Amino acid sequence: MENQVKAIRIEENGGPEVLKLVSVQVPPPEKNEVTIRQKAVGLNFIDIYYRSGLYKHPLPHGLGFEASGVVEAVGAGVRHLKVGDRVAYGQSPLGAYAEARNVPADRVVKIPGGVDFDQAAALMLKGLTVQYLFRQTYRLQGGETILFHAAAGGVGLIACQWAKALGVKLIGTASTAEKAALAKAHGAWEVIDYSREDVVERVKELTNGKKVPVVYDGVGKDTWLASLDCLEPRGLMVSFGNASGPVEGVNLGILAAKGSLFVTRPTLGTHVPTLEKMQAASDELFGLVAKKKIGITIGQRFALEDAGAAQEALQSRKTTGATILTLD
Repeated sequence: MENQVKAIRIEENGGPEVLKLVSVQVPPPEKNEVTIRQKAVGLNFIDIYYRSGLYKHPLPHGLGFEASGVVEAVGAGVRHLKVGDRVAYGQSPLGAYAEARNVPADRVVKIPGGVDFDQAAALMLKGLTVQYLFRQTYRLQGGETILFHAAAGGVGLIACQWAKALGVKLIGTASTAEKAALAKAHGAWEVIDYSREDVVERVKELTNGKKVPVVYDGVGKDTWLASLDCLEPRGLMVSFGNASGPVEGVNLGILAAKGSLFVTRPTLGTHVPTLEKMQAASDELFGLVAKKKIGITIGQRFALEDAGAAQEALQSRKTTGATILTLD
C-alpha cells in the first residue's frame, strides 16, 4: 500500500527559494529497505551544498541525510529491524526532508532508550562525523592538544564534549565571544575568538610554540592556510567540510614548506560503509550519550515547510548547536 506524504524537493539549484513542498508517493519497501515514518530531520551544511549545486546530483531531487522515526514497514531480507522500532540514520540517500520515506536498512540503527527522536535526528550525522574524525581518521588516544574550527556549531559542540571525554585538550575557534563561551561550556579546553584574535599566534601560545598534531577543519577555504600554520611538523590537516567554500588550487609544495605535513579530505560514507561499521560507530556515540558524556544542544527547530528559512539560518552562521525540522 502506498503512502501519500509531504516532502521537500528541488527542481533547480539556487537559494532557499528553490525548496518546494510537494506530495510524493512512498511505495512499499523493496528488499533490504525499511519505510520510516519520520519524527525529526537533522539539518547540515551538506544539504546547502546540494541545494546550491556545489555538490552535483541529478535534478529533481530531495535533500537531507539524517532523521529519526518509527519503522512502518520492513522489506525482505531485513533482520535487525522490525515494525514499531524507534530508529535513526545519518547517512542515507538524499531525501530526508520528508514525512516518511524508504531507506536502505543497512544505514538504519535502533535508538536506545533515553535518547529521544529530536536528539537522535540531531546526533546521527554530526555525532558519527565526530566518531570517524576522532576515532578513525586520526585516532585520538587522550592527552593530545588539537585544533577544531567552528567549535560552537552542531558538529563542534559534540566534538568539544567527546574530546573532554577522551582526555583531549580541544582548542576551538568561534566567531563571537558568546559562541566561544558556549564551546567552553561544552568542554573545550580553550577557545579562540577569531574576530578578535590571531588563530595561529594563539595556538602557538597555548602549546608553548609546539603547535598541534592534528587540525579538524570543516570551514574550508577561509581557514586553510591558518590551519596548516597551526600544525607541528608531520602533522595531519583533516579538511572535512567547506562551510566557507571549497579549498581549491592547492600547491602540494606548501605541505613540504610547512613541515612535511599530511592532508586528508575524508567523508563519513567511506568510514561507515557496512551495517557492522555503522552499528559500531553508532554504539560508541550512543554509549557516550547514555553515560551523559555527550548531550545534544538543539538551538533551532523549524517545521518541514520552513526548511528554506532553516537553511538560511544555518548558512548565515546565526545558529548555535544543531538545527532540526520537526514533523509531529
